[in-house]
Amino acid sequence: MSETSQSGDVPEPVATANSGAVGVVGLDLRGETPAPKKQVYAWALWDWATQPFNTVILTFIFTALYLTTEAFLPASIAGLDPKDPIREAAEADLASGLGMGSTIAGIAILLIAPVLGQRADAAGRQKLWLGIGTGALVVCMLGLWFVEPTPTLFWLGVALISAGSVFGEIAAVNSNAMLIGIANPKTVGRISGLGWGFGYIGGILALVLVVIFYTFDWFGLPEDSGLPFRLIAVGCAIWAIVFSIPIFLAVPEPSLGRPERKVGFFASYRLLVTDVVGLYRNPDTRQTFWFLLSSAVFRDGLGGVFAFGAIIAGQVFDFAFLDLVIFGIAANLIAGVSTIIAGRFDDRFGPKRIILVSLAAMVVAGLAVFFLVEGGTIVFWIGGLLLCAFVGPAQAASRSFLARITPAGREGEIFGLYATTGRAASWMASGAWTLLIVLTQSTAFGILGIVLVLIAGFLLLLPVKATR
Repeated sequence: MSETSQSGDVPEPVATANSGAVGVVGLDLRGETPAPKKQVYAWALWDWATQPFNTVILTFIFTALYLTTEAFLPASIAGLDPKDPIREAAEADLASGLGMGSTIAGIAILLIAPVLGQRADAAGRQKLWLGIGTGALVVCMLGLWFVEPTPTLFWLGVALISAGSVFGEIAAVNSNAMLIGIANPKTVGRISGLGWGFGYIGGILALVLVVIFYTFDWFGLPEDSGLPFRLIAVGCAIWAIVFSIPIFLAVPEPSLGRPERKVGFFASYRLLVTDVVGLYRNPDTRQTFWFLLSSAVFRDGLGGVFAFGAIIAGQVFDFAFLDLVIFGIAANLIAGVSTIIAGRFDDRFGPKRIILVSLAAMVVAGLAVFFLVEGGTIVFWIGGLLLCAFVGPAQAASRSFLARITPAGREGEIFGLYATTGRAASWMASGAWTLLIVLTQSTAFGILGIVLVLIAGFLLLLPVKATR
């Protein structure tokens, strides 16, 4: 909620009779008054702060170049030729093991995200839960220091990364809810795009620092214990601490809370079911319900692109360390610029069009990568960068779409449902990835699994009515 609404100039929203929904969209509470730039940039910096977990740890460096490599294979298998079928199958098992961890993390988010969001709404404590989620994410990154390159510690690495994904999502629910406190219907697209853009640019800078680290031969650090990668994880944790501070100092809570909705933890699940049924039954909020369902599928496909893209580059297209890092820098640069630009088109043409165009382009690029896999690295350079150019715009437009239809006073709950419905479908990309790899013993077929999820998301979004 804006500072104006907190002072009492704007009346508190009133719950509608049958659904528990609130009869005014949260973005409308600010009216035409723009938020101070200090608040906007402080909010966007949270994406900058946490992006290295996704870019450096989850996508391009720690998992792709360390956790799913021969470093975690038994010595008898790691010593085989890289093209030996036994070693290829063992590396594919590592990739599918990481996918299994992602699936378990998705189930955890499915169970807790909307309830925590609902409770944050009731207490008006989005900042508290943002701090808890961010702090726990930092702890998980620090824990990766103990993941030394032995097969017995592989699952510790998977567990910490999966737990980090859970806590990062809990924090993101509340960060997304705080967007409504600093945006109005005319600016939400560009502010949402700014946040995603800041995230990608922060990822670029983090990857550049890794390149410098690598160029100077890790500054003489021994590599046999995985020390450089473990230090990178600690560096990402410190980065998150430093750049997440502004959001806690400058950005207001999106609402003052709804004390009448305070219930016990387990009773929150019953209230959640009532609210979801209310979203569907109330004509004013039914599109929120359908968008939550449709976005669940296509967002899982978007997540799959970055979660498994670097593994595809390394195992399928034989990208070396420096090749993969340079690709990561280029991918984040393209994604960041395209997302910031697309945010303005979002405010002009509407988020649904941005999402559909992005998904269609990604399906074409993904199919090209899969069917032209024998073409070598140039195929992934072109197709992979095209995929990245449209991931960010689709993600940012999805967030602004939901912000445009979120009832006032239910920001955390609705974005908690946003996280939950996404995780309810999170088995799709990781499951399709894992299943196709297991059936074919080839990581390349994981590409097709991600593309199929993107196609399903595109088809499900088509009948959802565009926002005003």
